[in-house]
Amino acid sequence: MSLVESGIKCYNCSQSLGLNPGENIGRQEECPQCYASLHCCTMCTFYDTSAYNDCKEPMANRVLEKEKANFCDFFKLSAPSGGGDDKNSLLDAANSLFKD
Repeated sequence: MSLVESGIKCYNCSQSLGLNPGENIGRQEECPQCYASLHCCTMCTFYDTSAYNDCKEPMANRVLEKEKANFCDFFKLSAPSGGGDDKNSLLDAANSLFKD
């Protein structure tokens, strides 16, 4: 699998991975830069820290280590949420609402 520039980035080092949202990846897939597991909760569409067990998929088994490779059958690749850039852009947008 060729890992070139794209919108999906590694949750750990922000390296562009050349993968598309929803693309099937193997359980052993790793980031070519930092070797972090990519088939993990933090890279999944259903990952949500505000949901029960940090997962919006009600049928998924509980996974304790969210940044480790797992065997979840419901895994769907997505961009990791909660990054620093996203937080800053949301804060800037909120601040712009209250300017005179």
